[in-house]
Amino acid sequence: MAPEPVRLHHVTRWPVWSIPGRLLGPVLAVELLAVCLVLAGLLDPPRLDHSTLVLLATLTVAGILHTEVVAGVERIRRYTAETHHVNLTSVWTFASALLLPPVLGAFVVVVVYTHLYVRVLRPVPPPDRRPVYREVYSTATVILSVHAAAGVLAATRPGELYGSLPGTVALLLALLTYTVVNTCLVLGVVAVASPDTRVVRILFGGDELTLELATLCLGALTAGALAASGPFVALLAVPPILALHRTILVRQLRERADTDSKTGLLNHAAWHLRGTHELTLAERERRPAALLILDLDHFKEINDTHGHLYGDQVLAATAQLLREELRDHDLVGRFGGEEFVVLLPRLSGHDGREEVRQIAERLRRRIAGDSGSVAPPDGVPAQRLPAPSAGVPGTDGRPSPRTGTGITVSIGGALFPDDGHALTGLLEVADSALYAAKRAGRDAVRIGRHTFPAEPEHA
Repeated sequence: MAPEPVRLHHVTRWPVWSIPGRLLGPVLAVELLAVCLVLAGLLDPPRLDHSTLVLLATLTVAGILHTEVVAGVERIRRYTAETHHVNLTSVWTFASALLLPPVLGAFVVVVVYTHLYVRVLRPVPPPDRRPVYREVYSTATVILSVHAAAGVLAATRPGELYGSLPGTVALLLALLTYTVVNTCLVLGVVAVASPDTRVVRILFGGDELTLELATLCLGALTAGALAASGPFVALLAVPPILALHRTILVRQLRERADTDSKTGLLNHAAWHLRGTHELTLAERERRPAALLILDLDHFKEINDTHGHLYGDQVLAATAQLLREELRDHDLVGRFGGEEFVVLLPRLSGHDGREEVRQIAERLRRRIAGDSGSVAPPDGVPAQRLPAPSAGVPGTDGRPSPRTGTGITVSIGGALFPDDGHALTGLLEVADSALYAAKRAGRDAVRIGRHTFPAEPEHA
């Protein structure tokens, strides 16, 4: 059942007060600064001549038209994005920073973002609807970015903004200032809210920064065209914006199709496709690579004892540990059930087999040592999960001699090209090594080809 909406006059019940204290202060400070800058601009209002009013109306209407054209696509984009969301309305807000006084630029931001919330975000039913305070904060960050960019232009005093070298330099400085201020305010809140989040990976791990700069460049071009040719030229910016929206949406949907929903890692099909490509490159460049299969020990018992929701938490925590321990170019995927698979396409040492063994041992120790960081379900003490007692049957029918506590993992590995040239062959070798690690008592690492035990004959 959806929660009852909070009325505007019930200030003490606003959802914003549910934000953690370490985050609430910075959020309110940013919003208060934005309000103060707008009020300061209203105390000394700019002169509203005919050309200023035309630009103000053009940018406001263009921002509203932009949202109307892409409302459906933008709604899907916002609710499928796994990374920092780039708002393409910065085409109009940055153009307003270049062409209008800051207080009028803030007016454009408020109108565009209010309309964006009403048409794109509000139609989404609770509890999926994003809280209003997040959009208020986003609006405040853009208002500050507009003021910062306008301040750079006022400080440099380039004269003619377009058509001169000083003007071009000032334009680039304004663009960079807008980007830096907005990005730092957004990612700063992310860093405060989740200290373990790798902000650098969010910033440089995808195309978000490039997309942001491309959108601002389009805004600069739009501002120049408006200043030179009049308001109707703004219509020419709509088709490329629509193309950007659809291109980004296709990429996001493809990434979601390639991602395992429980762990955020590559799913089996996507990992296999990219792994085959990486092995082709490794063979072409004559460099060694390696493959690891990791299997969480006694995972079925974890599910049976503590429930599948807790089992999903264990899978997610294991995936996070793998991301932290491995390099950005290593391919990590969920192979199915409690199995993970890793392709190491660039080994650095001369003894590849020993290097792979060291990497696998590091992963094994990290998972066993950090298993207690997984939050237990209700009713379970906040400590490591109790291990299954000795005597739990293993995959080979013999009792498992585990004596420690916590979650452990068995790992099998294979080396390219020593153990095979194709991904399928490497998987077979690594799977045989994984089976050997389980026969050895689990919580172990085995590398290379091992013989599967023969099936016992039935009388």
